[in-house]
Amino acid sequence: MALTTTENGKKWLQSAQVRPTRQRICLAELLVGDGKNRHVTAESLFASASAHGDSVSLATVYNTLRAFCDAGLMQEIAVEGHTSYFDTRMDEHPHYYWEDTGILTDAPKDAVAFAKIPDIPQNCEISRIDVVIRLQEKK
Repeated sequence: MALTTTENGKKWLQSAQVRPTRQRICLAELLVGDGKNRHVTAESLFASASAHGDSVSLATVYNTLRAFCDAGLMQEIAVEGHTSYFDTRMDEHPHYYWEDTGILTDAPKDAVAFAKIPDIPQNCEISRIDVVIRLQEKK
């Protein structure tokens, strides 16, 4: 028997030992309830929650996304100086950023290869490498 969207959201929270408050369950259901990965901004998730009839403030959405990232459930992808996208897919993979629409999507993982990575300072390690390929329609 398949899990409901709410059960999927709760299971996702439990996997990272995140306390399942009403707001977190609501947002988790919107993010992973159907089993698909999402790229969202705080504003787009807030709009989805509002359209779904859930009463969650924008500040709560920001705080919850930060808590989900801190728990290892999501990763933050900085695209514009003032805009961050939050991705539920946790493996390292590149992204396309569609400048005309402001949408972030996954790019094929095997299509990006690095011939060399710069030397890093002593006593440091690379935590991850973000690749964002910016696209626009030809004019």
